[in-house]
Amino acid sequence: MRRLSRVIKVGNVSIGGNNPIIVQSMTNTDTRDVAATVRQILALEAAGCEIIRVAVIDTEAAAAIADIKSQINIPLIADIHFDHRLALRSIESGADGLRINPGNMKAERVKEVVTACQERKLPIRIGVNAGSLDHRLLEKYGHLCAEAMVESAMDNIKLLEDMGFNDIKISLKASSVLLTIAAYRLLASKVDYPLHVGITEAGTKDRALIKSAMGIGILLYEGIGDTIRVSLTADPVDEVWAGYEILRSLDLRNRGVELISCPSCGRCQFDLINTAEEVDRRTRHIEQPIKIAVMGCVVNGPGEAREADIGIAGGSGAGLLFKQGQVVRKIPEQDLIDELLKEIYQEVEKGGTGS
Repeated sequence: MRRLSRVIKVGNVSIGGNNPIIVQSMTNTDTRDVAATVRQILALEAAGCEIIRVAVIDTEAAAAIADIKSQINIPLIADIHFDHRLALRSIESGADGLRINPGNMKAERVKEVVTACQERKLPIRIGVNAGSLDHRLLEKYGHLCAEAMVESAMDNIKLLEDMGFNDIKISLKASSVLLTIAAYRLLASKVDYPLHVGITEAGTKDRALIKSAMGIGILLYEGIGDTIRVSLTADPVDEVWAGYEILRSLDLRNRGVELISCPSCGRCQFDLINTAEEVDRRTRHIEQPIKIAVMGCVVNGPGEAREADIGIAGGSGAGLLFKQGQVVRKIPEQDLIDELLKEIYQEVEKGGTGS
């Protein structure tokens, strides 16, 4: 059962409670380069990104938020480190929320930021990162641990609550999957604020996908998490795709193409691997939920993938097109991909799919 958190709003997006788990990302452009940043955000929107975060490194970046906001369609969060003036300038520029670590600012400066957020009804994400934990906590516990991360979060929460502010979201990120899971479990037992879940500094694309699927997947399965970001050292568009795939695998969201393909074996008589990869590449832009299969055996393939809406099974020189496990027609091998795509687009255009 999903942990029931209080609801906050980032722009027009509701987070927490029974609202859908939101997929976020962060730009890797220089925020001061408005054209490049807008171009990337629009690509992320097309991939399904629902909230975007940008790094605010100076006053020029903070001022650029106004121009960026005028050209995008999703809420924008300003990511601030240390300097409260950048937070205030970002708010003036129209940011829909802030990500800060209040412990890195003097209390009176935090109060200025909180007051500005209260006036505009903007939320604050308290971001605790294992890599930058206060040395006082590391000395107290003797090592980096979940308890130290949660104490840092609770200190920051209390700081904001004492100022009468509770429009809060929290993240506790580490590069260790087990540490991240332990920290979120502990914090989830102490507060009802919505939680933003992710594994930070997870590595290159392939490695980070595995670590993120494990860490985020386990927490979501336990009902912990209201928004997610899959952090990759890669194109952030891939982060959004991966986020929806994790949510789909747990039946929490259903967007775009689900691809079923069998592992290749000695019975396979066509280029299954490259065929499946090409179908995957050419269908990732589809938003409508549809289940596609690319199978390597004409004998067992249609039956093994009967839950797919549409699929192909390859053989020597020819293959089969099938729907819901029922063979539709035989197709020459060189036409398999094009015929499959034609059927997929027809199904999408008429609003079909079953799964």
